[in-house]
Amino acid sequence: MMHTLVCNLTSVIMTVVIGFEGSANKIGVGIVRDGVVLANPRRTYITPPGQGFLPSETSKHHRGVILTVLREALEEAGLRPADIDCVAYTKGPGMGAPLVTVAIVARTVAQLWRKPLLGVNHCIGHIEMGRLITHASNPTVLYVSGGNTQVIAYSERRYRIFGETIDIAVGNCLDRFARVLKISNDPSPGYNIEQMAKKGSQYVELPYTVKGMDVSFSGILSYIEEVANKMLGSGQCTAEDLCFSLQETLFAMLVEITERAMAHCGSQEVLIVGGVGCNLRLQEMMRVMCMERGAKVFATDERFCIDNGAMIAQAGWEMFQAGQLTKLADSWITQRYRTDEVEVTWRD
Repeated sequence: MMHTLVCNLTSVIMTVVIGFEGSANKIGVGIVRDGVVLANPRRTYITPPGQGFLPSETSKHHRGVILTVLREALEEAGLRPADIDCVAYTKGPGMGAPLVTVAIVARTVAQLWRKPLLGVNHCIGHIEMGRLITHASNPTVLYVSGGNTQVIAYSERRYRIFGETIDIAVGNCLDRFARVLKISNDPSPGYNIEQMAKKGSQYVELPYTVKGMDVSFSGILSYIEEVANKMLGSGQCTAEDLCFSLQETLFAMLVEITERAMAHCGSQEVLIVGGVGCNLRLQEMMRVMCMERGAKVFATDERFCIDNGAMIAQAGWEMFQAGQLTKLADSWITQRYRTDEVEVTWRD
């Protein structure tokens, strides 16, 4: 009787993981309990129009708010430190100084609370959160953000990269174009470009560069940086037309390489993750392609597409359940940490 009682109690114990994310200009702390997001507050470092965010200034912002965000997460989840089973943090990739800030806080919290620590790949955090929220089973993944552009599929304990940018990320291309036009960074340059693009009606032809399974965005950025102000000044087009044209061109390139990866893998699902994945026009273009193939497209909204702590907590939860831990001596960060470097021990 006692043995049965112990077994039953063990079976209902739920694992709670707290995740710290701060690889770029977002700082977030999320708490996940067995696939349920209990809390996910975050802050964004926003710079004036025409400016990007520097690592040192971003790190300073994160240091100023991270403890407040941590307190909010615990209060929102209704939990105490004693209720946490594991502390996860973003190991990389990302900007060095912000990553270090988050890693130091996560290491400190893990030691103060006497909890195990887990370093998580940022890209895999996006994928696992997308899989959790959308219930996509085995999708081809399009990962698009300010720092990364990859087409990914799972195979033999790795998230394999089938195609990627050979220079800058699609989000970086959009952000730098926004600086040319002095578009506001609040709430984000990409969001404001998306809204302006809805009012555009004239398509301006731009360079289209797909090389096999890979894409290049530096050429289109250089071209539009050079001609934008000349075209606007001469009245050839409006700022809204340029936003519309840039989106259409960039997203067509992404849809093309995603479809090619689907054909190679025999996949009938696409999952769009990363900050640019919030863009409804990208989702619409991907949906048209999927309908033609008899496939499905999955995406999440800004709560989970944009960098957040819950995605690190969810990936950490998967890793923790699979028996993975990070020793304190190994809890460093790396700005370059490829998706396919991680052994995915939690999937069949």
